[in-house]
Amino acid sequence: MNPDLQLSQFDYELPPELIAQTPAEQRSASRLLHLDRCSQLHDRQFCDLPALLRAGDLLVFNDTRVIKARLRGQKESGGRVEVLVERVTGPCTALAHVKASKSPKPGARLRLADAFDVDVTGREGELFQLSFPDEVLGLLDAHGSTPLPPYITHAADEHDDTRYQTVYAREPGAVAAPTAGLHFDEAMLSRLTEMGVNTAFVTLHVGAGTFQPVRVQNLSEHVMHAERFHVSAQTLDALRQTRANGGRVVAVGTTSVRALESAATQIADAASGSDIRGDTRLFITPGYRFQHVDALVTNFHLPQSTLLMLVSALAGMEPIRRAYAHAVQSRYRFFSYGDAMFIESPEHS
Repeated sequence: MNPDLQLSQFDYELPPELIAQTPAEQRSASRLLHLDRCSQLHDRQFCDLPALLRAGDLLVFNDTRVIKARLRGQKESGGRVEVLVERVTGPCTALAHVKASKSPKPGARLRLADAFDVDVTGREGELFQLSFPDEVLGLLDAHGSTPLPPYITHAADEHDDTRYQTVYAREPGAVAAPTAGLHFDEAMLSRLTEMGVNTAFVTLHVGAGTFQPVRVQNLSEHVMHAERFHVSAQTLDALRQTRANGGRVVAVGTTSVRALESAATQIADAASGSDIRGDTRLFITPGYRFQHVDALVTNFHLPQSTLLMLVSALAGMEPIRRAYAHAVQSRYRFFSYGDAMFIESPEHS
């Protein structure tokens, strides 16, 4: 990492009214800002994406599924508590953020959703170890709510349960959506397949840490939050085949980038035909050399966020500054329910 990188280099002014509170009426009806490999900007619609891809390209999607991770309840004292499950660690155990006027201690019991009790069994840093009376995922699905990001101001409803989830989500475990994938509908996926664009999947369970602010000015001091990922042998084969045939690897979302690039550090040690899985704390900043990713479909990211640093690493800091200034001026919609970008790396054709 460049030791001179500072947090203040990744700031920009965003009018609050540009933060999208609801999704577009149709998934593929968003706008698309295209930053090409010559760093030129083009205003498009998301339905134009197929025209920017070509036969033999490989689109890599994150198939994680958002769980209903938010629960409200009370402590034994009667005080209110809010629980946000960060990671399911076993059939009946999880790590969670717990908001309360006073943090519960190990041995405490919490009544959640007025339906069941969980026991606090310990701490891991800022997270609490919780023991559930039955399978965590089943209880969350029955009693939890979709954990919308903090900048979306309305309470999650049935519409959010559907739209804050990709159409190809299948591996439950995320507490935030891989939002670039929200723009794809079945018709778009079918059209891409008919064109000869190939697809592959990775899994990275997005944690609530994706919304945590960077608290240090010198980025070399930042410690990235950990997230679980899995890249299958089938996806690794698709990457190799794409490279051999001269196609491009197009990641759908920054989470797909992190999974692919995290796997890149282990591929040399992996046996042929093996999956790669584990926890990643990969922090991608300008100066990083990408091993797998040639282009990226992504949403617009928060000021001073690690995701803004990642896209700046792929496209260059100055092109991203210009792109975001243009997006603000052109009234694009920002963040999870907002519009999209298609970024082509200047290092790849």
